[in-house]
Amino acid sequence: MTDCLINENDMARHVRKALKEYFRDLDGEPPCCGMYDMVMDCVEKPLIEMVLEHVGGNQTHAAEMLGINRNTLRKKMQQHGIA
Repeated sequence: MTDCLINENDMARHVRKALKEYFRDLDGEPPCCGMYDMVMDCVEKPLIEMVLEHVGGNQTHAAEMLGINRNTLRKKMQQHGIA
């Protein structure tokens, strides 16, 4: 697996850009608490959706690609309202 800090990739650049814009838009105000959860929620839903699309909706294959078990995938799908 490639270390994101050593080998920059497009996804990491997009996250950095979005966070720079977020901090700029705060205009000196402190960021909300729970930034980690905020960012993970923003990334997790499209990640799951795209992996499911890639595997034709097969939850077992999607869970394998994501490195989580199928029950965890189903729980996350329910949390994000993914059918």
